[in-house]
Amino acid sequence: MDVLVANAGEGWSGPLAAMPDGTLERLVAVNLTAPMRLTRLLLPAMAERGRGHLVYVASIAGALGVREEAVYAATKAGLLAFAESLRYEAPGVGVTVVLPGVVDTPFFERRGRPYTRSRPAPVPPARVAAAVVAAVERGRAEVYVPGWLRVPARLRGAAPGTFRALARRFGRP
Repeated sequence: MDVLVANAGEGWSGPLAAMPDGTLERLVAVNLTAPMRLTRLLLPAMAERGRGHLVYVASIAGALGVREEAVYAATKAGLLAFAESLRYEAPGVGVTVVLPGVVDTPFFERRGRPYTRSRPAPVPPARVAAAVVAAVERGRAEVYVPGWLRVPARLRGAAPGTFRALARRFGRP
């Protein structure tokens, strides 16, 4: 196999204290453990060949944190750290993390809370798919979809206090 795209994701929305039994374990299993296990199976052959590409579809939630999505955000943040670590461990194997914002899929309905905001507008799944292909072709480490999401991610990293103040003021995360 030349390319792995780990795109599975499951969400749940609500306060952590209200999360039903078993939900935390399911989110960790689907969003974090499954991509790690797939990687563990495929990486040795890629490393031996000195080529291949691992793509992890995380979420902007993993870079910023999101109110009432603590476990989902934590699993996606885990993918970011996992990918970063693999970059040092697997020379010759490309590693990319794609961080989409809201994507126009049934994800929000399935997690139990539909997305009702007009801004930011959901992006079509084809846009995320195109970003994955372009990232592999160009060897990019991180890709934000839409691209403007890199601004709050960079702000959070450079000035976390300012980021949190702005997030509280504008109602997110």
